[in-house]
Amino acid sequence: MFNVIVSRTKRVPSVWSGLPGNGEAMTRQLDVSLLSVGFKLSGELFRHLSVQSPAVVKDVAFRLIPVVNEMLGSHVPHNVYFKNFPDKVPDTREFWLECICDALSKADSAAVVAPQIAVGFVNLLDLPKYGECLHSYDEMVKCHDQFIPSIKDKIKVLCLGNSLQDETVALYHELAGSSVPLNDGDRKLISKLAKLCLDDRQPQMFPVRENKALVNQIRIQNGKSILVDTVTDVLRMACALSDGDVTLTEKTKFKSLSRKIRRGLMEGLSEVLVESPAKMVDVNRHQEQWKRLGERLHPHEFPLPVAKEFFAVARGDKAVNGVASQLERAIGNGDIALAISILERAPGMLFRSLDRLVLLCEADVDLTTQLLMATRNVVGQVSGRVLISVWEHLSNRLEKGEKRIFTNSKGKTWAQNENRRELPSGVVSELVSVIKTELCSRLSKMGIDGLQVDPDFLGVALPLTEKNKSSGFGVMPKGSVVPVHGKTLRFFMYWKQKGERTDYDLGAFFMNESFQNAGHVSWTNLRDGSDGNCVHSGDIVNAPCGASEFIDMKLGNVAARYIVPQINRYSGESFQDVEENLFGFMERETFQNGKPFEAKTVKVKAEIRGKGMVAIPAVFMKASDDSWSCKWLDFQLAGYPNMNTIEGNKFSTSLLIQAVVNRVQITVRDLAELLPGSPNPARMAYVGFQKPENLQENQKVFTLDNLTGLIPK
Repeated sequence: MFNVIVSRTKRVPSVWSGLPGNGEAMTRQLDVSLLSVGFKLSGELFRHLSVQSPAVVKDVAFRLIPVVNEMLGSHVPHNVYFKNFPDKVPDTREFWLECICDALSKADSAAVVAPQIAVGFVNLLDLPKYGECLHSYDEMVKCHDQFIPSIKDKIKVLCLGNSLQDETVALYHELAGSSVPLNDGDRKLISKLAKLCLDDRQPQMFPVRENKALVNQIRIQNGKSILVDTVTDVLRMACALSDGDVTLTEKTKFKSLSRKIRRGLMEGLSEVLVESPAKMVDVNRHQEQWKRLGERLHPHEFPLPVAKEFFAVARGDKAVNGVASQLERAIGNGDIALAISILERAPGMLFRSLDRLVLLCEADVDLTTQLLMATRNVVGQVSGRVLISVWEHLSNRLEKGEKRIFTNSKGKTWAQNENRRELPSGVVSELVSVIKTELCSRLSKMGIDGLQVDPDFLGVALPLTEKNKSSGFGVMPKGSVVPVHGKTLRFFMYWKQKGERTDYDLGAFFMNESFQNAGHVSWTNLRDGSDGNCVHSGDIVNAPCGASEFIDMKLGNVAARYIVPQINRYSGESFQDVEENLFGFMERETFQNGKPFEAKTVKVKAEIRGKGMVAIPAVFMKASDDSWSCKWLDFQLAGYPNMNTIEGNKFSTSLLIQAVVNRVQITVRDLAELLPGSPNPARMAYVGFQKPENLQENQKVFTLDNLTGLIPK
């Protein structure tokens, strides 16, 4: 767990050998090694290690340095096709002609290429010189001057943690108690942590139900009591036990379960229904899955009448009416007042239905008043994540954008024209005011009356879900906007195939202020501009041992308003199946020299996973004063099964970027402006990329690693 704790929290678990030692010299060496990749030990951590024996410090170093390298992407060698990159990158056509001439000079390849030339078509993949590095990594390194550090390089601080066991339990509570849905990697980690922490104190709250299901899976398998308070908790747990989808988005093929497990599920279901018979209606939300689960549980084998009745409803032998059916009946009958009254019994559904209800009440002042009163009555029962999500939704409805963004359950994103009726601004303002007042109250109950924010962090979006979030270093919530400080921006991509020959292509699409095509850089256009302002490191088409591609841009000379990096799957394994796949960007100064990849300059490194064929990690935007900022997107387009190119998806990319640039996100700035502040430092939380060393001891700190903790439960 050491590696997981360090990479997720930037905290190094404390160590103690039992006897004091003199490890200061070894600790200093460790600090110097970390500085070479842009990290350092905090003062507290340095002092802690300095009083350990050299052997203990050496052991920490051997474990710590590989973790830091992997966090940044420097755990693999990044070779490039053009070994002098970003210098001496040739014109694309001249390079292709050189490759053709080389092929014609060799008998074997000439026999393949000459007939292609005769018909006017040449397959680049048939050219021996194309697509694979013709030099070693060490030969490439010799072509580059030594890297020169800059005072603008951001140094990341590693802090002292508690014992490894305490850090493990704390991470378990943080993930299990997260107020937002987590990605696949974090859900797997919850299961691992739940097993390690079986006999430790358990989380008191599970705001996200699928997290509880994963914990329950481990508990029931190890003979521990389960934690359920809704019937859907039982269904999710059954999905987890069958290695299925605990989010209930996709169908699960239920496995045969032991009688002991079946009894535990039936008893859990019965306890929920006996305590709250009204929860019987929840069967309607997932009726087909309950019906199939019943075939595996054999309810007739257990003397639990209420649970048997539940499965009778699932089979359709009995009927119960839930809130959703009552709501639709009321609206269908034109009784909007009744619809509002029904939804007061389901506060979350009421808030998620506000857009529809506001339009239904628009022509009737009394109905609008009733709706506003209902929201005030139940706002305290709605989760903070839903409140912020509705705040964001209503804010975007007032913006009257031309495009809407959609993301499906598989993470694929697209844009469509906006065609919804406008909402009355006065009603929306009152609803947003209700939400803001409630959020302010809840944050105060969390001990937060104000935020002290790193200025660069103000544009970071509040994380409403992490379900499709990429793992990595510096990865921000979708929609976050942060300034770009370097004069040179460098994209990098690394991938390694499992078995099948796999060709991914890194490209950058440029757009003007009207979101029209302003050029691109990719394997089909290695240089954009005669002076080499934007250059590509060269196409690599096979990655059995890993491969890297880079794009280097001198931002001061880029005429475009928007830069959109893209990763296109041209052939081979998918993003989901490839062994490793990384994207990131570096901020550099023009004088820094160095290798194509310098860990010290990495701002973001993200793992690219998902079922799309085209990844769009971010958009870089130029302001009127020529400063640049990055809006993190983490999007994927469906694309084509093969041969995706930047030219082939310019239209869909342009529509998507136009929609996302104008979209309102609720950010840390919005939350900071919401809170009144406090003269008491203990009630002023710090929010930034990393914890400063001069904070008050009891001051709360939120970084990218735990920003979900800022979302009220």
